[in-house]
Amino acid sequence: MSIKQSWQQAKDILCVRLDAIGDVLMTTPAIRALKQMHKECRITLLTSPAGAEIAALIPEIDRVIAYDPPWMKATAPRLNGQPELAMVEQLRQEAFDAAVIFTVFSQNPLPSAFLCYLADIPLRLAHCHENPYQLLTDWVLDPEPGIGIRHEVRRQLDLIANIGCRIANERLSLQVPDRSFQRIFHHLHRLGLNVKQPWVIIHPGATAPSRRYSAEGFAAVARQLTLGAGCQIVFTGTEPERHLVETIQTMMDVDSNSLVGDLDLADMAALIQTARLLITNNSGPAHIAAAVGTPVVDLYALTNPQHTPWGVSNRVLFHDVPCKFCYKSICPEGHHHCLKLIRPETVVEAACELLNINSQPIAPTVETALLPSLPVMTTETAGISDSALQSAQEVWR
Repeated sequence: MSIKQSWQQAKDILCVRLDAIGDVLMTTPAIRALKQMHKECRITLLTSPAGAEIAALIPEIDRVIAYDPPWMKATAPRLNGQPELAMVEQLRQEAFDAAVIFTVFSQNPLPSAFLCYLADIPLRLAHCHENPYQLLTDWVLDPEPGIGIRHEVRRQLDLIANIGCRIANERLSLQVPDRSFQRIFHHLHRLGLNVKQPWVIIHPGATAPSRRYSAEGFAAVARQLTLGAGCQIVFTGTEPERHLVETIQTMMDVDSNSLVGDLDLADMAALIQTARLLITNNSGPAHIAAAVGTPVVDLYALTNPQHTPWGVSNRVLFHDVPCKFCYKSICPEGHHHCLKLIRPETVVEAACELLNINSQPIAPTVETALLPSLPVMTTETAGISDSALQSAQEVWR
């Protein structure tokens, strides 16, 4: 299918992705396809403040507008709609030719569509479960979750395929500035890290509590990688995660390094690109690793199925549970079994496989020795199995 004639003339395109770092990164293949419609195409991204920070490192994006809309969960309550009226006027002044609204299936695109409609943007494309009538000029009936759930990257690529945009290179896009690598080399030298020996980043934080592997588990993983595999450990995190990392470092009872609070997002991307491996929860750094080509061990809480690492060597670890795909930020059952029952030895084995090194067994700590010996599910692909994806639809029926 060729590019729809109405879209062939669109030079100034607004892409709407009002989500966080990982969501913006998983939209980059679709944005790249839009960018390549013709050589004069210019892309503006309307996104959250967090999304705006990572968008500055995405070469296909020409301009960023940061916006906190009232229909997104993270937006603080406000008294009136003046910010929305101001945004409508700003978008109208920009005189965009078209708008593409990217969402996950559980989000309603109509508020964003209405914003673009009021701003007189003539072409408006989005997935939508219900008939949007005049709010969308190009409506794609959302098949999720009824026929299963696609990976987030595939969902966005499928959306723009409806106007004839396709691309052969489906990798995530991220460009790290040289100055960030220079700062990272300075940090590594300051830490006394021997870059000739294996070193691993562990990023133990995550915005949602339901997505966090335990501090005890991370400590056991870091300890065994240090003593059994000869790895050097570098912890990362934001300032609010400092106490978590310090707790893990105390528990592991062997030397480690921390860059918590020392890195901006570009520096974090440079550090991940420099490292041989990242171990993390389902969070933004996992998608940064995918974008820069660094292998990742993803401790994947089964809150949702569609955000696994895309296009990079990985091990996705989780314990299968009946309550999977709850889409909750806090475990509704209170047991966190989809993460808690992943044994640290399983994480270490996955890390050593990706590092292509051997590990000597280390006696478990008292805490980890008490974990039951239960099967852990793993996947090495860019997504969880089709059957797992399809079963997520039960949550939404």
